[in-house]
Amino acid sequence: MITHKEQIERLILVAAQKKQYKEEEAWESLDELAELVKTAGGEVITQVLQRLDHINPGFYIGSGKVEEIKEMAQLHGATGIVFDDELSPIQMRNLAEALQIKVMDRTMVILDIFASRALSKEGKLQVEMAQLKYQSSRLIGFGTMLSRQAGGIGSRGPGEKKLELDKRHLKVRMEILQAELAEVEKHRQLIRSRRDKNNTPVVAIVGYTNAGKSTLLNQLSGSDVYVQNQLFATLDPTTRGITLPSGSEILLTDTVGFIRKLPHHLVKAFYSTLEEAKYADIILHVMDVSSPHLETHQQVVYETLSRLQISDIPIVAVYNKIDTHVEDYPKDEHATYETYISAKEGIGCEHLLSVLEEILYSNMQAFDIDVPYTNQDIVRYCHEYGERLEEEYTNEGVKVKGYMPKDKFYKIEAYILS
Repeated sequence: MITHKEQIERLILVAAQKKQYKEEEAWESLDELAELVKTAGGEVITQVLQRLDHINPGFYIGSGKVEEIKEMAQLHGATGIVFDDELSPIQMRNLAEALQIKVMDRTMVILDIFASRALSKEGKLQVEMAQLKYQSSRLIGFGTMLSRQAGGIGSRGPGEKKLELDKRHLKVRMEILQAELAEVEKHRQLIRSRRDKNNTPVVAIVGYTNAGKSTLLNQLSGSDVYVQNQLFATLDPTTRGITLPSGSEILLTDTVGFIRKLPHHLVKAFYSTLEEAKYADIILHVMDVSSPHLETHQQVVYETLSRLQISDIPIVAVYNKIDTHVEDYPKDEHATYETYISAKEGIGCEHLLSVLEEILYSNMQAFDIDVPYTNQDIVRYCHEYGERLEEEYTNEGVKVKGYMPKDKFYKIEAYILS
C-alpha cells in the first residue's frame, strides 16, 4: 500500500473490447483491474469500455475516445488513466502526450503490487528484473510521463530512479540481477535435490489469486503465512511440512497466484518460483466457488500451467469456500480427484489429507520381507524409500513390513516372504 504519499491516486480505467470477445468478458477483466488498482492503493473513479474491430496501434483506443477520456479526467479530477492491456511503447508515449496525465497499463499495476509484496531476496530480485525488462523498451517519453506526478502506483521497486538511467546502465543492472538470480536458483536446486534424496513427497498449491491458497496452507500446517482478502497477498513461495493421517510426512508449497493477462516476461521472471509446481508429486488446484468468474479462473490456471510445461502430475480439484456458496458452479474437468473444503473454517480438510494419502499410496506396493543380518543395506534401503514401516528382530534377521514405491520395489523382491 502507498505509505509515502498523502493523497490517494484517483484513476480512470479503460479497456478496448475486440469483436471476437464477449462484452461480459471485457467488463469482467475491467472489474478485476479495479481490484488490482485498489490493492495497489488507488481509487477507481469510473470504468470505460470501447468496442473496437481492431486495437488502435497508435493509441490502443480510438482518437475520439482519447479526447473524451481527457475531458472526463479533467471533470473528475483524475490523477491517472489505467489501461487494461499492456501498452506498446508507442501507445504509452502517444497517450501520455495526448492526455497530459499519468498513463499506466495493467502490467505496471501488477508489477507495482509485486514490488510491495516481495519479501524474500529472490522475490525482490525477480520483481526488479521484471520491472527493468518492462521499462527498458519504454525509456523514451516514459520518464516525462511519470514526472507529472511523483510517487504513486508504478513507482515502487526500481521506480523512477531507474528511469533516469540509459539503456546501457539498465543492461548492466540486468546482467547483475541475472547473475544473482542464477545463484539463488542453484541454491533452490540444491534444496530440491536434498528433498529428493530424503524421498519426501511434495504437494504444490496453485490457483487463481485470492482463491484461498495461503489460508489452506495455514489450516493444514498450523503456520501463519500472511493472509488478506486482496489480490497477490502472497508473492514469495512458502513450504511447510505436514503429517498425513497415516503418519507420513509431506511438504506443502504455496505458490504465487495466477491472473489473466499475465505478461509473458512476468511468467518468465517468476519461472524459478512457479516451477515448484513442476517438480511436485501432486498439485492442489484451489478454487473460490463463490466467485462468479470461476470458469475464467480455471481457464487461466490451466493456460499458465501449460506455459510452464506442467503435465502428467496428479491434480486435485479443491473447491474452497463451500460454506459461503450453495449454487452450482463449473467443475474442473482436468483434475483426477476432487474435494470440497472451507480453508478458513477447516471444513473438509481431513478428507483432503486422506485424498492426498490415497494418491501417494496408489503408486506404492505393500511388502513383507525377511532380511538376514548380513544384508543390512536392504534394511537401510527400506528406511530410505519405504513408508509406514514395522520391524521385528528375530534370531535369523529383521522382518520388515511397509509400503514401497513401485519403481523401487525390484531391490527387495528377493527377500519377500511367501
